[in-house]
Amino acid sequence: MIMEAIPFILLGVIISGLIQTFLSERWIAAILPRNRYLASLFGCGVGLFFPACECGIVPITRRLIRKGVPLHAGIAFMLTGPIINPIVLFATYIAFGNNWTMVLIRGGMAIVVAYVTAIVISYLYPKLPLRGMKGADGEIAAGAESMSAEPIRLPLRSRLYEVMQHAIDEFFSVGKYLVLGAFIAASMQTFIPTSTLMHIGSTPITASLVMIGLAFIMSLCSEADAFIASSFRSTFSVGSLSAFLVFGPMIDIKNTLMLLAVFRGKFVLVLIALVAACTLASSLLVGRLMG
Repeated sequence: MIMEAIPFILLGVIISGLIQTFLSERWIAAILPRNRYLASLFGCGVGLFFPACECGIVPITRRLIRKGVPLHAGIAFMLTGPIINPIVLFATYIAFGNNWTMVLIRGGMAIVVAYVTAIVISYLYPKLPLRGMKGADGEIAAGAESMSAEPIRLPLRSRLYEVMQHAIDEFFSVGKYLVLGAFIAASMQTFIPTSTLMHIGSTPITASLVMIGLAFIMSLCSEADAFIASSFRSTFSVGSLSAFLVFGPMIDIKNTLMLLAVFRGKFVLVLIALVAACTLASSLLVGRLMG
């Protein structure tokens, strides 16, 4: 798990460093819609251009939010980015026998789950729930700037050096949680038999819940999880498989620990509950439509 995730962590922290050094708050404010609904939709679509898995998406999201991206837009991007990027969608296409049906289901369901979650978050959290960011009232407004107004203009060589400094800091900040998360996930895979969970999934609801639990426990990289999901086709329905393919890249053991390093614990619990509820409801709808 660690060896699979580290390349994407490195990609994520380098992108984070580039955002910190080269992306100005003024430019972000200019392209982001002010309306929460449009901003969340914009966040859902940005993932098409960021080939990052769930391991590397957290540091990118933290940097974007600290640069002034509204919390709801950042959450929408964080949830969809590991799923709707072209690499993951193509892997899903190959894993399911060159069939576009599951690709469309996975991509569409991811956008719906992320969008609904982001909108609910925008109403529940008008203040940023980031760790280590305190204002006069204890928190900072969810769309407010928390860093300097503009990046300092430096020679290109100095700015590239600054990128690498930020990347190194981010890597060691989130890397320890990756190691701990991988250890916990491996332990749970070792001591909790998959067959036991499969026996529980005798109804559409319990089947989707089982697949959500499996996705969380297995903590697979989003570039590889479609191949695991396709191996369950003879056991589980399309609806429950879609729950596995959507929930896992959004929330698993590894990125839950990384989220806890960035956001406050209560916010992470609310986020997980919202994603789980939306995923379950969407998977049941997909199951009914495909049945």
